[in-house]
Amino acid sequence: MRDVTISPQRARASTAERVVRDEAYAELTAMILRNDIPPASRINIDALAVRLGVSATPVREALARLESDGLVVKTHLRGYRTTDLLTQREVADLWDFRLRIEPYAAARVAESVTSEQARALRDEIDSLPAAPSGTGFDSYKEFSAHDERLHTAILAMAGNAVTLRAFERTHCHLHAFRLAYDAQAGHETIEEHRLVVDAIARGDAVEASHRMAAHLEASRDRLLPLARPSEEGAAPVE
Repeated sequence: MRDVTISPQRARASTAERVVRDEAYAELTAMILRNDIPPASRINIDALAVRLGVSATPVREALARLESDGLVVKTHLRGYRTTDLLTQREVADLWDFRLRIEPYAAARVAESVTSEQARALRDEIDSLPAAPSGTGFDSYKEFSAHDERLHTAILAMAGNAVTLRAFERTHCHLHAFRLAYDAQAGHETIEEHRLVVDAIARGDAVEASHRMAAHLEASRDRLLPLARPSEEGAAPVE
């Protein structure tokens, strides 16, 4: 049998390369969300590599990951550019999708919630008891991560892998927090989350569905005024 043992030196090199790739991805994500690289801007790979102190390879790999996140787009012969901010129509469509799957998921979890599941959701709520007061990326990135974890956890507990994968592919939290963040919206969101989790933990499926729908409608209404006007000819947003 062929010996496929990897030498310790090669293993260390592979780990170091992965760290560089992950750090490049994290930094480029932050630059886009902070608007250091503005929406709809051309991306110069060589300039970014110099700025990050890495070769062009990890930058290209990071951009490929960001393309799957919907934060950059690659055009033939023109390279990468950042995507524009969501339009009002895109926000409405995205939240319409969420309203179709997340209230149902919350109800389904509540119908058979275990003590371990209830504890996990409460622990997530307790991990961020107050919204960050700042408005910059460094202030709200923790809040965005918490928001995503909670919604993903509820969908995962509901047990439908198809809806979970569909939700994860939207990267809705990245796009929502790219629009804006303010502390008041953060406080409202935390309270809405708490009501959803309380209903699930009590096993009240009807209330859990209602609270999740109310939360999603409120978050949509907070985001719509911040989104770009929809293109002419698009259906109006009610």
